[in-house]
Amino acid sequence: MSTPTPVREQDRPYSDDGWSGWIMFASTLMFILGCFHAIAGLVGIFDEDYYLVGENDLVVTVDYSTWGWTHLVLGILVAAAGGALLRGAMWARIVAIVLAVLSSIANLVFMAAYPLWSLIMITVNVLVIYAVTAHGDRRSLGDY
Repeated sequence: MSTPTPVREQDRPYSDDGWSGWIMFASTLMFILGCFHAIAGLVGIFDEDYYLVGENDLVVTVDYSTWGWTHLVLGILVAAAGGALLRGAMWARIVAIVLAVLSSIANLVFMAAYPLWSLIMITVNVLVIYAVTAHGDRRSLGDY
């Protein structure tokens, strides 16, 4: 009978502290946020009459198809960044924060079209930023 090899601390993908929980939380939120963006994008592409105001009443005057494609691409990027964040890379934390800020700005500009949806998205973005930056001094995940 062979003795099992002990797992070294640096070989563990996650530690037992709260930091790994925050990263998993942020990663999950980013995946959900990406799906929300994709839904808003598909609605903008296929059903332009769904929104509360006309295109001329938005902060940035563009048609809803353009907004739809913007939300769809942003949603794909945010969901992909959420997956990369789960792997624990430092660059993924930076990308997650940048995309959450861009997502918040996009939703702030889009707020006239669908206010409640935009407020929910901005709130989720703030939670992602907090979750990624809350314990930034700890390095308990993966390959920084």
